[in-house]
Amino acid sequence: MFPVCFMYSQSSLQQLLLHPLIFRTTLVLIISYSLFLLCPYHYILLLMNRLSSLLPKKTTNIKTSTSSSTINHRPRHILSQLSSIFSFFSLKSTSSPETNMTAMNSTTSNNSSSSSIHRRQKPKKLVVVMGATGSGKSKLSVDLGTRFFPNSEIVNSDKIQVYRGLDIATNKISMHDRRGVPHHFLGEFDPETEFTPSDFRELASKTIAQITSRRNLPLIVGGSNSFIYSLLAKRFNSETDVFDESSAINSVSSELRYSCCFLWVDVSLPILNEYLDKRVDEMLDSGMYEELEEYFAREGFAESESASRTGLGKAIGVPEFERYFKRVGLGGGADGSEVEKRLSYEEAVKAVKENTCTLAKRQLEKIQRLKDAGWDLHKIDATEAFRAAMGMTSDSGKRASDIWEKMVVEPSAKIVKRFLME
Repeated sequence: MFPVCFMYSQSSLQQLLLHPLIFRTTLVLIISYSLFLLCPYHYILLLMNRLSSLLPKKTTNIKTSTSSSTINHRPRHILSQLSSIFSFFSLKSTSSPETNMTAMNSTTSNNSSSSSIHRRQKPKKLVVVMGATGSGKSKLSVDLGTRFFPNSEIVNSDKIQVYRGLDIATNKISMHDRRGVPHHFLGEFDPETEFTPSDFRELASKTIAQITSRRNLPLIVGGSNSFIYSLLAKRFNSETDVFDESSAINSVSSELRYSCCFLWVDVSLPILNEYLDKRVDEMLDSGMYEELEEYFAREGFAESESASRTGLGKAIGVPEFERYFKRVGLGGGADGSEVEKRLSYEEAVKAVKENTCTLAKRQLEKIQRLKDAGWDLHKIDATEAFRAAMGMTSDSGKRASDIWEKMVVEPSAKIVKRFLME
C-alpha cells in the first residue's frame, strides 16, 4: 500500500513521515488509493498527473537528526510508477481493445489532428469579375462592394489600366464612381516600363494576402485574361501563351491557386460593338483628344510605326492618334487643308473603334477557352440592360437601370453569397 516507505530503514521511517513533503505525499497516496476503490480510473490518473506537476523536479536531499547520511527521495518517479500501475489496472477493466488504444493514444491523436488542420488550410476565397471591354465589369464590382459586400477591395486586372496616365483613353473608373471601394493596381505603375503577367502574379498575390489578412474580400476585376490566368493558375509558365491558337486546349491549367467565384459579364457582341462605338465618341467628348495631344507633346513620337511600344504606349488610341498628330502636327500647326485634317481625324477615330471591337472579340475568345478548359464561369447576361441603355431616352435609362439591377446585380450577388457560404 505504501511502497515509498520500504525505501528507507525502519529507524528513520518515523522522522521521514514527520517531514512535511513526505507527509503530504503519503496522505495523497492514501486518498488516491481510496479513490481508486471508489471512482473511475481516469479521475485517479488526473490526480496523479496533477500531483506530479506540483512536486519538485529536482532530487530532494533530506537529512535526519539521527544519521549523517543523505536520503535521495524522488517523489515524481514514484508517482509516475503509481500512475502506470493505475493505468494498467484500468486498462484491464475496459470493454474493448479499441477503447484501450483510444485511451492510450488520445494525446497523440489530438496533436496529430491539430497539425493536420494547419496542413489542410482551405485556399483563400476571391471573386473574379471578368468580361470583354465595356461590358460593365467595373460598375458591377462597385455595386457588389457598396451594397452587398462592404468589406470588398478591388484588384484591377486590366493590363493597360495599371499604368499612370491617359485616364480617359484607358477608361479608368473615376474616383467618384469608385464610391469609396478601395482599388489596387489602378494607375500605379511606371508608364514607360513593361508590367508583365509574371509581375502581376507576384504582386497581386501579395496584395490578395494583405486583403485577406484584413478579413476583406478580394474582387479581381478586369478584361486582361492573360493577367487573370497568370494570377490564378497553379501551373503558370511565363514563356507559354496558353491563349495562342496553336496551343492545345489542355495547355490551360484547370487547377487554381485560390478558391474562386467567376462572374462573366457577357453582352451580345453586336450590341456590345454598338455600345463601344458610342463609348469612344463619349471619351473624345470628355477630353481624350486633348489628353493624347499632351501625351505626345511630352513623350514624343516613335521613330517608325513598326517600332515596338511598351507600357502605356500599347493603349488603344496611342498608335492611332500618333499617325494623326504626325500628319497635322501638335496643335494643328502643320500645313494642309481643313478637309484633310478632318479626314485624318475621322480615320483615327474609326481605327480606335475598330481596334476596340477587335479587342472585345479576342477577349471573349480567351474567356471561352478558359471555360472549355474547365474553369467554372458563371455567365451573367447583361445584353438587355445594354439594349435598353442604347435607347438614349430618360424612360429607357430608368428601364435600363432596373434591368441591370434585376438581371445582373441581383443574380451576381446571390452567386457570390452562395460561394462565400460554402
